[in-house]
Amino acid sequence: MSTQTHLFGTSPDWLSHTLSHVSSGLPETTSKLADGTHIARIANGVLWLTPPVERDNPNREALIVSAGIHGNETAPIEVLNGLVSELLAGVWRLACPLLLILGNPPAMVAGKRFLDVNMNRLFNGAHGKPEYADLPEAKRARFLEEVCRAFATKHSGLALSHYDLHTAIRPSRQERFALYPFVAGRSVSAEQCAFLLEAEVEALLLQHKESTVFSSFSASQLSAESFTVELGKVRPFGQNDLQRFSGIEQALRRRFCGAPAPEAQNPTQLTVFEVVHEVLNTGPGFRFYVQDDVSNFTLYPPNTMIWEDGKTCYRVGAEPEGIVFPNRDVPVGQRVGLMVRAQTKRQAG
Repeated sequence: MSTQTHLFGTSPDWLSHTLSHVSSGLPETTSKLADGTHIARIANGVLWLTPPVERDNPNREALIVSAGIHGNETAPIEVLNGLVSELLAGVWRLACPLLLILGNPPAMVAGKRFLDVNMNRLFNGAHGKPEYADLPEAKRARFLEEVCRAFATKHSGLALSHYDLHTAIRPSRQERFALYPFVAGRSVSAEQCAFLLEAEVEALLLQHKESTVFSSFSASQLSAESFTVELGKVRPFGQNDLQRFSGIEQALRRRFCGAPAPEAQNPTQLTVFEVVHEVLNTGPGFRFYVQDDVSNFTLYPPNTMIWEDGKTCYRVGAEPEGIVFPNRDVPVGQRVGLMVRAQTKRQAG
């Protein structure tokens, strides 16, 4: 029996198998490639891959790569699926331990961002809140935390990175950008900046506080170098121009293989933004003055009113500020958007 058949049955690939088993409790199963790479299908949409012990891991790293935490953000899912198919076909050999996650398979089947609750607000223990009790997405977030924690423990002697891949629900003036979770005293390394540039990411947003997103969990609790990576626009399965995602595909393949970083032909700068204000839905009197169709990173001039609620308000400060992730349709207490300001230009390398 081939590795493909053992892991994915009659399905042609990992993605098809994941989508066709959302209502079944898949048992863990393992297989081994001809070159000795061990693959464990931990659960539906979760693969734990380990190269043979004698193989060199030149970058001395372990990687977690996730996609589909929001089910309608399909392009990164298709990228990971393609890389898994290449590995199974023997196109390249794995050099480092790798945990691959398709986060929310039921939402992927439904073509929706989520079913009951935004999964990317359920990490760092938020899945345990009473209002989320027994919700399938909360149970999935808890399970993913457990798997990531086990992976980090197993490979504690290696540098751990986590890339949580997304696409945005609205256009962006910075098409590809990454968010770096806040951890006190930590700064982004030159190597991570170089990887983002290799993946054709144009901007880096430094978070200002710990949050309940997946990458914040892995950064704060697993000491991973973690990023939420936004790679373009939301589109249904089969409608993505994957050429627009070749940067992240090639950069990940290179890391999976343990190849050295490419030499920069023309040094490129990464625009770094910092969060200056988080907009929260404060309740019934809350009024948000950003238009629904505005692009991420749209700039507003000083003194522009962004929101008010009858008790307080927020206006842009002395320098222009951009809006990221504006979404007025969130529950009370959740984030409506982030106000950001360009900090500097960061040279990779």
